[in-house]
Order: sequence, then C-alpha cells, then structure tokens
Amino acid sequence: QVQLIESGGGLVQAGASLRLSCVASGRTFSLFAMGWFRQAPGKEREFVAAITRSGGDTYYTDSVKGRFTISRDNDKNTVYLQMNSLKPEDTAVYYCAAKYFAYSSNQNDYKYWGQGTQVTVSV
Repeated sequence: QVQLIESGGGLVQAGASLRLSCVASGRTFSLFAMGWFRQAPGKEREFVAAITRSGGDTYYTDSVKGRFTISRDNDKNTVYLQMNSLKPEDTAVYYCAAKYFAYSSNQNDYKYWGQGTQVTVSV
C-alpha cells in the first residue's frame, strides 16, 4: 500500500503562484511514476502533469504548459507541482497519484491516490 498526502492548496488571486506537495509513504517511492490530476466543479477529473520515476522526463496538459512545473525529490518521497500565473480556470481539487513504473496521462492507470487539495483562483 501507498499513502499519498497532498498539501499546499489555498485561495489566491489570478496571477499568483502556489506550490503543491504530495508526500508518499508505504513503498519505495522511486518505483512509482507520479501524476497530478484535477477536478473542477461539475467537470470530470483531468490530467495535469506527470513525472517519470527518476524525474528525468515530465509531461503536461497543454493548458498548463509554461505555467506549471512538476518535480520530485526521491530522498524526501515527495512530488511537487509549482503553479505560476494562476488563472480562475485552474480552480479545482488537485490530486496526486502514483503508478508503478512508466508514466501515463490516463487516470485509470494510477493505482494510488491522495485525498486532494483545493485550489481556488479568484479574478
């Protein structure tokens, strides 16, 4: 089993920055590719970003490219999502997720999920 705990969400104005963190426990962190997903009110959960086990490769959905950065520290069992130039449309509950080995943008491929952290961006 793997437990994932997100933190760092909050209420900010448009243009501001936030950094989300997700700490993993229970299994060897470096076995897992990690992803961030989000779910806005009334919408389906969507892929935001993913990072390979070593951190050498990262992937983003088009709407966040150039604004968000995913990174990880395997010594701290933590994955981060740095979010800059936030927009109201970024408002959502953000989830981190873990899957063994290869990265994926498909949420159905992820085995472990955190409880989510709310990000609200006001105009």
